[in-house]
Order: sequence, then structure tokens, then C-alpha cells
Amino acid sequence: MKESEEMAMVAKKDLQIRDPFVLPVAEEGKYYLFGSTDKNIWGKGTGFDVYVGDDLEHWEGPYPAFRPDADFYAEKNFWAPEVYAYKDRYYMFATFRRKDNQLLGTAVLVADHLLGPFVPHSDGPVTPKDWSSLDGTLFIDKEDAPWMVFCHEWQQVADGEMCAVRLAEDLSSAVGAPVLLFRASEAPWTTSFIAEKYQNQENYVTDGPYLFHASNGELLMLWASFIDNKYALGIVKSRNGSVLGPWSHESQALYRNDGGHAMVFRALDERLMLAIHTPNQTPHERPIFLEITEKFAVLELALNRMNELG
Repeated sequence: MKESEEMAMVAKKDLQIRDPFVLPVAEEGKYYLFGSTDKNIWGKGTGFDVYVGDDLEHWEGPYPAFRPDADFYAEKNFWAPEVYAYKDRYYMFATFRRKDNQLLGTAVLVADHLLGPFVPHSDGPVTPKDWSSLDGTLFIDKEDAPWMVFCHEWQQVADGEMCAVRLAEDLSSAVGAPVLLFRASEAPWTTSFIAEKYQNQENYVTDGPYLFHASNGELLMLWASFIDNKYALGIVKSRNGSVLGPWSHESQALYRNDGGHAMVFRALDERLMLAIHTPNQTPHERPIFLEITEKFAVLELALNRMNELG
């Protein structure tokens, strides 16, 4: 970002964004906020924007982080970009709907700078070509091997699946077949989702996984589903720290007030923060950042925000 550049300042409450993903950069004293930024994410895709701020309340932007070339393999449903620093470059995992078979898949893009431009790194999606898959998230295991955890979409399998696949060292492709981790209906807190187009099946949704290690070494996964047709956020644990589990579900949702697709980050003042979007209806979705605590792999929302959340 050049000193002479003047960008609009946007208040968080006015920022329409889904699937917020925050990358703090301590040496800059800045946060970089990515997400699904098209005004109508259900239609033709423009690309992904990034916002830059220093207090989580006011954001400069938008800066165009990704814009597809004319020959890009997708033209609609540009969703859920997550950006990671990995081996001296920045890698974006994002979901797109393919032109050739109209199925969703997660692809990998790369850039030298957080503001982009991000360009395709994988040859199309790294998820299976004949699967409708979304919301791929990067996880590096204890042996420094990269994995992607992603959702096998409920529209294709009815009971949405959470899967993991090993990635090549350069993140450009999958290595081997996906492994099923769990199905959405296995969680005690989820309820079936009523969908007008799929009334002949009982639908359970898996959405928006994000993994991180708790202070005791257990591996936690945040993921979203529905409770009585309202978007909600839950937690599942791998007590041995392996991405392959076994995974055990928490009995209650962490957040059930029509918000989800979460990730966790350390604020510049070291507070542990949860990022979600709420409500789950376009164009009203907004990012919110909630302070959380973690002790012995138990996550709790900060008490001073509980009344506000309802």
C-alpha cells in the first residue's frame, strides 16, 4: 500500500461480507480482512476484495485482491477465501463453481503480497472433480505436512460430509483420495435443514471448517450447520491432535444466533478472537469479532458480550 494512496474508510457495521478471514500482521500493526465480498454471492463472481485496518472497527478499502482472467474456469459463486503465509508466499484457498460441470470446488491461488494480485496456483479445484465441494481450509500437521479439510456438499450427499485430503508440498494438488472425518448428522446439536429444491431428502449441512490447536495439544475444528433452519457454529475435537481423528462433537453449539463460518485469530493485543458473519441473509451479513477464551480445549465467548449476542 503506497503512502499516497487514499482509500475509503468503512465502518465494520457497514461492511457487507461473508466468511470473514482475518490475517494479523504484527510488524505492520495491521489486520487484513478477506471474505466473500461480491454483493450477490449467489450470482456472477467479480472476485475477492481485501480490507486493511488497525482496530477491527474501521477498514480501508476495498483493494482488489483477485480478479479472474477471461479464461478462468469459473464465473459464479466466488466464496470463502482464506489466506495463509506459507514458504515465503501467500496462498488463498477459495471456492468457485466450475463452468464445465457446474459443481463447486476449492482451488488454490498465490500472491507475493497480501494485497495481491492473487493468481491461480492449482490447475482448477484440488477437490474431486465429480464432487460438489466447498470451504477448503489449510491445516499443517505435526510433521509439517499440508492438508486441506473441506465440505462434501449436502446438496449432493444429503447428509453433508467433512473430509480431509493430503496436499502436495507446494499446495498445488491433492495427494491421494479424500478421507471422511464425520457427517453433519453425527453432531448432537445439528438439525435437518429444510430446502425447497431438496424436499425429498433429509438435509444436514457441513460448512466453513477451521482448525487450530488448543493449549493442551488437542485439535479443535470450528464448523457451521443449522439449528431449526438458523445458521449456527459448533466445535468438534480430535484429542490426539491428528487431522484424521477420531473426532468427538461438543453437545451444544458455541453460537446459534444466525451466525457462523468462523475462524480464530490473535488480535494485536494478544486477545483470542472469533470472526464470524451474521446474520446469514444477503445483503445483511456483516463481520463480527468476538473475544473468546480457551482453556483445556474448552472455548467460551467473553462474558461481557453474552447479553449483546442474545
